Amino acid sequence: MIRTTLAIVSALFALALPAQAADDIAVPTLRASVTVTSDVVRVGDLVDNAGPAALVAVYRSPDLGTTGALPVAHVLSVLRAKQVIGVMTGDIREVQVTRLARTLATKDIETAVASALERRFGLGDAANIAVTFDRGVTDMRLDASSTGALQPVATRYDARNGRFDVSFEIGNGNNPSPTKLRFTGTAVETVEVAVLTRDIERTETLKASDVALERRPKAEVSGEAASRDRTIGMQLRRPMRAGTPIRVADVIKPDFVQRDQNVTIIYQVPGLYLTTRGKALDSGAEGDTVSVLNVQTKRTLTGVVTARGQVTVMGASQSAPMAPAVEQTSSLKRDETPAPVNTDAIVRGLVQAPASPAQIMQAPIPPVRVSQASAKSE
Repeated sequence: MIRTTLAIVSALFALALPAQAADDIAVPTLRASVTVTSDVVRVGDLVDNAGPAALVAVYRSPDLGTTGALPVAHVLSVLRAKQVIGVMTGDIREVQVTRLARTLATKDIETAVASALERRFGLGDAANIAVTFDRGVTDMRLDASSTGALQPVATRYDARNGRFDVSFEIGNGNNPSPTKLRFTGTAVETVEVAVLTRDIERTETLKASDVALERRPKAEVSGEAASRDRTIGMQLRRPMRAGTPIRVADVIKPDFVQRDQNVTIIYQVPGLYLTTRGKALDSGAEGDTVSVLNVQTKRTLTGVVTARGQVTVMGASQSAPMAPAVEQTSSLKRDETPAPVNTDAIVRGLVQAPASPAQIMQAPIPPVRVSQASAKSE
């Protein structure tokens, strides 16, 4: 009935005007969907070619960031009350009205607070500051005109309890007064640290499954925090329980030799390589210097842990750095050769004399090189 009446009114209106005038007048037409940015919906938002009535407010806008529906019959009734008639509706049954908004995600607010505290009050980088709000802060919707950045205008922080109070202002394109926001809560500096996933004994070697990477308050980690890569393959200096953060000072190289463990003693000098059985008198990791007992001669030797269950005793010629070859042979006269290695004395000091000379010389002895000395003397 309403649609028929409007059509008749429009037709009569068109017949009453000259043909050229009817062509020049745009007919008011209802829109199927509307987007608004203010808190009210105006006639010009709902109707194309609304004329002088375009700025007249007729509805309150939906909440920020939401969409509402208006039945066409109700819209026409409101428009008639505002002296707006003759609006063409076509086959529209309802009008969708959406209010635009700017959304501030919770993460963006946390980042803004951390940035306001960054490198102040004894705190470090913003990326390492964990923020907790007093009230559950969720995504916030602001008027679409609030397009400016979150600018901190007042920042307070108490290092004793980690409490913060930060106020922000956001520039508003349509309003000289900025949008104001205030947040309170706690902020603590955190570090990324390796954490044990299970109880670990001192003698165990850490595997990849034993260590996870977590962020913990910096106050919980006294000293340098250990990274995950730095802990895998290492041992703890003491037993530690699951969930304990690991510091660099908590880990050591794994022991390749345990005290009272049977080991292989290797004696090595240029041209000579001997092995015998021994017992470790100390525990040590690779590269550590330990004492070992030669079980054959009952002599105590000092060597370096070079592998699991292996200690290498170096000859005097290798225990100290050697000078460059040119300097070492520069004092040799023509046809003079270095003194031969007394292998018999070395063997007697390390192991019991073998049954035959062939057992002593298991490894080939390279010839003595004097080419550099001869070349120099010439």
